[in-house]
Amino acid sequence: MNAITPYLWLIPALPLAAAGVIALLRQRRKTLAAGLAVGSIGLSLILSFIAFWTTLGGASQGHGGPAHDTSRFVWFALGPTNLELGWVLDPLAASMLVMVTLVGLLIFVYSVGYMAHDENFTRFFSFLALFAAAMLGLVIANNLLLLFICWELVGLTSYLLIGFWFHKPSAAAAAKKAFLTTRVGDIGFLLAIVWLYAQTGTLQFYDDGAGCLEHSALTRLVTQTTTGGLGVATAISLLLFCGAIGKSGQLPLHVWLPDAMEGPTPVSALIHAATMVAAGVFLVARVYPLMAVHPDGAAEATTALQAVTWVGALTAVFAASIAVAQTDIKRILAYSTVSQLGFMMMGLGVGGVAVGMFHLITHAFFKALLFLGAGSVIHGVHEEQDIRRMGGLRRWMPVTFATYGVGMMALAGVPLFFSGFWSKDAILHAAHGWTVSAAPFYLGLCGALLTAFYMTRQVCYVFGGAYRGGAGRAATAHASRRDTPHESPAVMTAPLIVLAVFAVVLGFVGTPVWPWFQGYLTGESVEFHASALLSREHWPMIALSALIVLTGFGLGWYWYGRQPITSPEAPDAIERYQPTFFAVLRGKYYVDEFYARTVVRWHAAWAWTCDTFDRWVWGGVVYAISAVVVGCAWLTRALDDYGINLGFDRACRQIARGGQAGSRFQSGQVHDYLRALGMALVVLLLLFIWGDS
Repeated sequence: MNAITPYLWLIPALPLAAAGVIALLRQRRKTLAAGLAVGSIGLSLILSFIAFWTTLGGASQGHGGPAHDTSRFVWFALGPTNLELGWVLDPLAASMLVMVTLVGLLIFVYSVGYMAHDENFTRFFSFLALFAAAMLGLVIANNLLLLFICWELVGLTSYLLIGFWFHKPSAAAAAKKAFLTTRVGDIGFLLAIVWLYAQTGTLQFYDDGAGCLEHSALTRLVTQTTTGGLGVATAISLLLFCGAIGKSGQLPLHVWLPDAMEGPTPVSALIHAATMVAAGVFLVARVYPLMAVHPDGAAEATTALQAVTWVGALTAVFAASIAVAQTDIKRILAYSTVSQLGFMMMGLGVGGVAVGMFHLITHAFFKALLFLGAGSVIHGVHEEQDIRRMGGLRRWMPVTFATYGVGMMALAGVPLFFSGFWSKDAILHAAHGWTVSAAPFYLGLCGALLTAFYMTRQVCYVFGGAYRGGAGRAATAHASRRDTPHESPAVMTAPLIVLAVFAVVLGFVGTPVWPWFQGYLTGESVEFHASALLSREHWPMIALSALIVLTGFGLGWYWYGRQPITSPEAPDAIERYQPTFFAVLRGKYYVDEFYARTVVRWHAAWAWTCDTFDRWVWGGVVYAISAVVVGCAWLTRALDDYGINLGFDRACRQIARGGQAGSRFQSGQVHDYLRALGMALVVLLLLFIWGDS
């Protein structure tokens, strides 16, 4: 066991403790609250780097797989059975720990400036620290039950943060929508936990060969079938994937994620980059041995992985097409996140853990950069979020523009120099070689084209042309200072610069020349091959990816950059040519309306039916029974009062009267007793005389 493993629990415990202490502080203790939150996540980052360092040796020894270093404890005992929880340190957990704490630290620092004037500053940092703690606990969990506990804490804190400005009806509604939608997927997750425990007798992932993800349990699961002929391993995997669909906003449970933009921008960055939505992808990666196990040991894709692939591929294109027609700067990025999560799921399905997780790690940095950059833009234009009322911001916000441009090119996948290109290209390369179907590959190409297009559109609207804000007029020398955009303070721009650096350099650890990250996760040794890019295996795909990105850029520039946008009221360039189709995209394919008219209406009707049935049927039965009981009570009372009690009272009164009459003979006067005795003797004497005669 590594020296750090027994103390791995400190990584989530530090921000958890900070959240508890901050919750007890008064609102005016802003400096202390920020210091505790930032300090706790900073210490967790140091411990995460130590944990990461200890896993580096085992990742390159070529022993056929990564090492899993575990620690556990007895939570409580149920008779002879001990319920154990614990944590695991392996390359998957270590890489996620570093990503979550590093991105989280930068977001925490950014939040100090972004939320500086919010009256609930301390409450915000308490929720933020709790959010990070829940995600870190989820990452290190070596037990599906502990993972589920942290999973639900992530859902709780996302509800608290999305609805942080609860005085806004839209924020309160978005928080409830996120919480309830993700619960739909969590029902499947919970059923999978119960079923897996019933089949294996354990929820430990790795337990010296006895864990539910190790050979003995997997062999037992893969040989069993359900009543319908579906394999037990496949059925449990699909139920687990339901939880991932909800948390990572995949079709058809994607509807909550864009509405989560109602929370403060740092919350959006944390949700979309490092925590909540990453949890679903991480869950699939963690239980990948269960999803990939095949009855005969074949290497072909299982039913569970095929489901993961198809859901991911469809989501990638579906969400990217919606982003084309959105006008809220954060909502565009939200649909971009849904699309990229689809790419990650597709990568897990067609290429395995290393392919999907590489895109998750790179995406975390450039998507955090984009969201924080969007927050900087919103801050600089006085809380405006409509891209139609922006424009020309490169003049006033040069740092934000430069860093946002880096994030945009990383997301779009600009060839060779940006991390998003290498991670996205790895997914497309794996999809191209998927033997089941070529459709996910072409869907991925379509999604990549749309990504480059809508990001070019957004940049042209926000940073190109002239400023269209300030009460709907272009900024001039006579515009008031309040209407003029401005650059954000250093506490907000510094994290942007750091994230921009990672958005560039992080991709070089997973290139075909040096696939270090893939080898690190799989436990295989890798070598540096300078000629790999020129091999026939890689360069056609690199060229195709470059062509797709350049086409997207070209189309975006043709529609939006060639002719500067001059008025916020002007129709969109695509809208002028295809108003009907554009309306469908802007309406998000009317999925929310469909759910409102079907699922929500059905539930409302069923709730009304249940309420009516409860009020008039069950309520009527209860009322009738209560009326009978009350009637019996009145009858009993009448019988008691006017029958039994009345007769008893009369008898008692007669006895009392007799007693009173008898008491007259007990006066205590001796002469009365002698008189009575004399009279009795006289009467007795007369009787004797009468009898003798």
